[in-house]
Amino acid sequence: MGVFSKALYELIKKTVKLVYPVFSVEGTENLPEGACIVVGNHAQIHAPLACELYFPGVHYTWCAQEMMHLKEVPAYAYKDFWSSKPKSVRWFFKLASYVIAPLAVCIFNNANCIGVYHDTRVMNTFRETVERLSEGARVIILPEKNEPCNEIVYTFQNGFVNAARMYYARTKQPLAFVPMYVAPALKKLVLGKPVYYNPDEDIANERQRICKEMADAVTAIARSLQEHTVVPYANIPKNMYPLNTQKGMRS
Repeated sequence: MGVFSKALYELIKKTVKLVYPVFSVEGTENLPEGACIVVGNHAQIHAPLACELYFPGVHYTWCAQEMMHLKEVPAYAYKDFWSSKPKSVRWFFKLASYVIAPLAVCIFNNANCIGVYHDTRVMNTFRETVERLSEGARVIILPEKNEPCNEIVYTFQNGFVNAARMYYARTKQPLAFVPMYVAPALKKLVLGKPVYYNPDEDIANERQRICKEMADAVTAIARSLQEHTVVPYANIPKNMYPLNTQKGMRS
């Protein structure tokens, strides 16, 4: 990216910090020294934004590669953010998806992001992830998909666990996965105890185990906090947002 793009990104970041709430980070004692993967709920825009601004240390966040390419932003943004809006206003959000495209490309290409591919280029995602981990950085992954799991999180995709196998092959070190609950209502990022990849187990079993333990841990952290409104993965009406003390999904 060019000098102008970088300067624009820094201006945007400074402006956002002036208007966006300051998030505290709790549970930092659970972060291992050096490399780890932090796994959290997406909370719509809040997790990527709060992590970019306030997560400690050198860190990179997985992001949809579509948001890094000008021609791909509109279709992805509309489908992922606004396709469930009422029909009467969808035209506005289709237009907005084109308006935000240049801004999105500027932000996601200058922030500390790792583009996530869902085709044969996915190996690029894992190679860059392992490279950053090998440098001692932390990688933040928000693996929810649009499939409800409970009142706190949507179902986690488990492919991210493959990074641990590649990291072990390179370093002979078992990688730590740290659960993180993002609570915009409380202005907090809360970290739980790490879970470690076991290289002696079948990778399919490890994907299932670690993914489940991360989802369960994020849920448990949320439920342990004072009562608050949970920001769900899906862009649903705010009057349908659940409470962390409420079991089950709202219908």
